[in-house]
Amino acid sequence: MQKAITIAVDAMGGDNAPKEIVKGAVLAVQDNEDIKVILVGQEDIILKELGGYEYDNERIIIVNAVETISNNESPVLAIRRKKNSSIVVALNLVKAGEADAFVSAGSTGAVLAGGQLIIGRIKGVERPPLAPVIPTINGASLLIDCGANVDARPSHLVQFAKMGSIYMENVLGIKNPRVAIVNIGAEEEKGNALVKETFPLLKDLPDINFIGSIEARDIPYGYADVIVCEAFVGNVILKLYEGLGMALIKKVKEGLKSTVRSTIGALLSKSALKKTLKDFDSSQYGGAPLLGLKGLVVKTHGSSKSNEIRNSIIQCVTFTEQKIREKIEENLKETE
Repeated sequence: MQKAITIAVDAMGGDNAPKEIVKGAVLAVQDNEDIKVILVGQEDIILKELGGYEYDNERIIIVNAVETISNNESPVLAIRRKKNSSIVVALNLVKAGEADAFVSAGSTGAVLAGGQLIIGRIKGVERPPLAPVIPTINGASLLIDCGANVDARPSHLVQFAKMGSIYMENVLGIKNPRVAIVNIGAEEEKGNALVKETFPLLKDLPDINFIGSIEARDIPYGYADVIVCEAFVGNVILKLYEGLGMALIKKVKEGLKSTVRSTIGALLSKSALKKTLKDFDSSQYGGAPLLGLKGLVVKTHGSSKSNEIRNSIIQCVTFTEQKIREKIEENLKETE
């Protein structure tokens, strides 16, 4: 067995903590023998949750952290003042090299602020973006940025495109990934000032496969592998994507139960429907990495259940094994 990859997990973060977080950690360790998990949080509470599982206590350990950071706190102030919070303690484990990655379903602001203040940016990275993988008809695309930088500059978006290409090629195995910038039309002259200024910069980049603009309606069809935008636009796309998906699933289920005939049809097509719904379940891809930091930080949905926590932990293995951080660092050096 090779050296285990160690992931620090915020056991107290998210709507379903610690129950679903602990369950997800146990599942990850059961599924992958190369993983070791450090559950960070209130030790007595975590031990109580772990009591319901059989697990290897050498591969799941607890680091006590008595404080928590809530969503309504100032992220920067909370990171600076709550030194014994689960987020701060876990991030310091990554900084110290005691963990290879950090996963949290807790306060997005605190995770973003803590990642930059404690772990720090790779030299040359202007703004680390949040980059979730979203399902499409043709597989998956990377949406970058979806929540970290709402007032981005063209140079930031250029770096997003580079980092996103490295991630998709090495983590999802997509060779020469297609990169597009979110726009209100396909024509080069369209868009706001940011898009108009960024478009020619992306067009002139020799090390990415830039295919031009992409309209929001084309994103679910998988016309691009890396979708570049600033965080305000990206977050709106992500939230609409998720909300519309849940609304459609709800209406489909209601329709299938509306008559005896439709109920029979639903039973006959159950396996096909389950496969289709699974294909569009974003939780299978794990959380959103905060790219461009000196260590790996992954932010999952606040409402994450055990499956998404498990997948977020497991995705850290590929990220670490493929040396994504080192490849981003090398790419930026080459373009200095």
